[in-house]
Amino acid sequence: MFIVTLTYVVPLEQIDAAMAEHMKFLNKYYQANVFVASGRKVPRTGGIILVLAQSKDEVETIMAEDPFCIHKLAEFTITEFLTSQAHPDLKKLLAKSKSLK
Repeated sequence: MFIVTLTYVVPLEQIDAAMAEHMKFLNKYYQANVFVASGRKVPRTGGIILVLAQSKDEVETIMAEDPFCIHKLAEFTITEFLTSQAHPDLKKLLAKSKSLK
């Protein structure tokens, strides 16, 4: 699993103008069972996305499609971690994602 941390590098007005396009990007990967959760950081300086992927390269390829990244509205970092414990419902999603690959 990976944590993508987005950091906005432009004023929020530009972020808000691209939000609908960004939401389409997010929804694409939720439907593919790749994204687990996402949301704004508090204070609103960026966002977080939890990603199920096989490699950091795969996450980088996915994030290259994000309008926030395409239009240079945000920068991102990727942190990989191994899930040693999880809520039972998340365990089902993790198992499902492994069977899809």
